[in-house]
Amino acid sequence: MPRPFTPKVVTANDLLEGDVIYFTADNTWTRELSQAELITDEAEAQLRLLEAEKQNISIVGAYLADAKGGENGPEPTHFREEFRRTGPSNYSHGKQEARSDV
Repeated sequence: MPRPFTPKVVTANDLLEGDVIYFTADNTWTRELSQAELITDEAEAQLRLLEAEKQNISIVGAYLADAKGGENGPEPTHFREEFRRTGPSNYSHGKQEARSDV
């Protein structure tokens, strides 16, 4: 028996900069998970992924990542997505350089 569907966000990497990005409800990309579209329907999730993949001139590696609703928007449910959201951990640069809590 298949597992029940869990909410998702569409995520990918920016083709030029390599940053983790998230698909929004208005078909744009953001670097903030909290601004991503949280998709709660399985069929809609597949359609949104196809829509995101059409933008292959600016993104690479789009996929659906498990997420949950939070106070400020979607939040990751798996440590991999939390790691991707905060950026590289070998030294402070990119997203970590701009954050004081990392």
